[in-house]
Amino acid sequence: MVKAANLGFPRVGLNRELKKAQEAYWKGQASLEELEKTAKELRARHWNIQKDAGIEVIPSNDFSMYDQVLDTIAMVGAIPERYNWDGGQVDLDLFFAMARGRQEGSTDVVAMEMTKWFDTNYHYIVPEFKADTQFKYSRDKAVKEFEEAKALGIETRPVLLGPVSFLLLGKTNENMNALALLDRLLPVYEEVLQKLEAAGAKEVQIDEGVLVLDLEPKAKMAFKKAYDKLAEASGLKITIATYFGDLRDNLDVVKTLKVAGLHVDLMRAPEQIDDVIKAISNGIFNDKTLSVGVVDGRNIWKTDLAKALAKVEKAVAALGSDRVQVAPSCSLLHSPVDLDVEDQLDDELKNWLAFAKQKLQEVKLITDAVNGNKDEAAFEANKAAFDSRGSSSRIHNPAVKDRVSGLTDADAKRNSPFDVRIEAQRELLGLPILPTTTIGSFPQTQDVRQARAKFKKGELSRADYDSFLEQKTKEAMEWQDAIDIDVPVHGEFERNDMVEYFGEKLDGFAFTKNGWVQSYGSRCVKPPIIFGDVSRPKAMTVRWSSYAQAQTKRPVKGMLTGPVTILQWSFVRDDQPRETTCKQISLAIRDEVHDLEKANIRVIQIDEPALREGLPLRKSDWDAYLKWAVDSFKISSSGIEDATQIHTHMCYCEFNDIIDSIAALDADVISIETSRSAMELLDAFVNFKYPNEIGPGVYDIHSPRIPSQDEMEKLLTKALDVLDARQIWVNPDCGLKTRGWEETKPALEHMVAAAKSMRAKIEQEKAA
Repeated sequence: MVKAANLGFPRVGLNRELKKAQEAYWKGQASLEELEKTAKELRARHWNIQKDAGIEVIPSNDFSMYDQVLDTIAMVGAIPERYNWDGGQVDLDLFFAMARGRQEGSTDVVAMEMTKWFDTNYHYIVPEFKADTQFKYSRDKAVKEFEEAKALGIETRPVLLGPVSFLLLGKTNENMNALALLDRLLPVYEEVLQKLEAAGAKEVQIDEGVLVLDLEPKAKMAFKKAYDKLAEASGLKITIATYFGDLRDNLDVVKTLKVAGLHVDLMRAPEQIDDVIKAISNGIFNDKTLSVGVVDGRNIWKTDLAKALAKVEKAVAALGSDRVQVAPSCSLLHSPVDLDVEDQLDDELKNWLAFAKQKLQEVKLITDAVNGNKDEAAFEANKAAFDSRGSSSRIHNPAVKDRVSGLTDADAKRNSPFDVRIEAQRELLGLPILPTTTIGSFPQTQDVRQARAKFKKGELSRADYDSFLEQKTKEAMEWQDAIDIDVPVHGEFERNDMVEYFGEKLDGFAFTKNGWVQSYGSRCVKPPIIFGDVSRPKAMTVRWSSYAQAQTKRPVKGMLTGPVTILQWSFVRDDQPRETTCKQISLAIRDEVHDLEKANIRVIQIDEPALREGLPLRKSDWDAYLKWAVDSFKISSSGIEDATQIHTHMCYCEFNDIIDSIAALDADVISIETSRSAMELLDAFVNFKYPNEIGPGVYDIHSPRIPSQDEMEKLLTKALDVLDARQIWVNPDCGLKTRGWEETKPALEHMVAAAKSMRAKIEQEKAA
């Protein structure tokens, strides 16, 4: 019989229970035992949700206190030297220190780098490798969680990040290939498999996501070496899981591996089923199991059950029912937990959606159908939902469609080249060299969140809420003036999230109450749902930017989220090309930019941290995406005066591969995250001879540690070694929403002092 399987489940809980427990522990408001109790309760709840849904292959070790890559770093003992690890079992305090840094007394250790997980908005901690890196089995989490589920009467399939993906997703600081460490790493994996087998496991899921990337010959050879070894290490049946794309040429690699099963993503790459079946029909796959990902693990739309069933039936026809599993396309980590609690969505829209719990039900319906137990009523209801969505008048706006179709090349160009614009901007703004600014948001303290919650519940009037926000904004402006920040920001106290806030003010968006998705660690986001054509009924930010500008003589920076990021960080409609939706959003942002300029806001930041994230995983697919993504940004930022300065911001990504496209954005200033890498990420801009201005971040806002003035001066010195002083802005890595004022104020004071000190040194050098 065909089996119903799952690859992973959301960790944070329906009400973000894990987030709250983590943050309470970090603040010293809860004990380690209380944190671990919450985690254990969540794991049990989630295993039972899957069991009750009829899922037969249930994962364990998909849960994490922070990130699955960091879990692997801890499991194999790849602990950077700066953490002074004693070589024993990695405890949670060391685990969190690697993710967040550590600043206690004389101890001041920076966090490990963070970057995007493939093309998602999930961030992972980047492993650090050196030529002399050694590995050691150092955390028994995978075994313990298998035993924990077993004690509840639930047989699970443990999940591990594969050894080849682990190495290729890391970074090396030397002229070396991380795969050179494979022979040292594999014995740890062998030991883990043996311990899982001894605990009673029968199979294991090993995630090798890099198999959907372009791989060098050495990487392809590494897979054979790795899985020859792992197949001999234990009697466990190994299923390799791939997702987010197709295998293409890497199918030739997979065909040779000594594994029991393969999972493929048939939502992002439905066409690959034919290639896989062809390989199977040639007898290459022998008795391997094929897991078909026919339910979208990354979006929230219902599965077309009839189409999914057809894909599964094709696999069954080629392999037989005993060798097929039905599954989501990837881990459900990227989906909210449960649609049933969403009582604020209207019935029509809700009928088009499915969250993690409902996706499990879809997996079961498809599995039952292919096994001869089709629920005809459920399939008919599913078809009716698709028919309803296809014909709904609320989705289509002819005026928006006409505006997009009428776009020309001229709509994506500034009036003058950068070297002309920058002179007009310098004359208007009158800023010093090394001007200081922040990325936009200030701490969203408890009183801010409480006031917003009361306003939404109707417990606080609009007038009282606006008065509260004005006071917070005024305080932020006065403080920035006091510490001498050159280009202040209003602080974004009125905003819940950099995407959700804009979505709430645009037509074509809908919002959930509990649609939380983990972004990194304890950081959760609630992505809006883009269900229809997007337009801007009225100005979205002018009121607060104008209020802030009235409080100071300095140029206030207006803050907007860019079209690509709004697209990437939303659940996007799947009934039209993403390019079309993105250009609809870009026109809405363009209207806002023009209104800000009319209100005399002459510095405007359009954040695009998701530009790199949206890049297709295969290089052959890049050009088409980059063309429409860059055009979308330029549409949003054009049609304004030369003296109006456009900033953008990007963080936690590699820039080298797309530096041409970043330059093509033609933003006057770009700010980037560079502090965790000690300015290494600046190299891409230096090597390219990036012509515009740039703000390399001088401190890491994702860590609670407070960097010293001296530390920031050293980073600025590195930047000044390779860039002209007139090019450089001084700013943090990212927005400060998640930090507290007790960290933010001294850090920014140190930042301003560092900029002033470096200005003085530059003037002294000129005088000499």
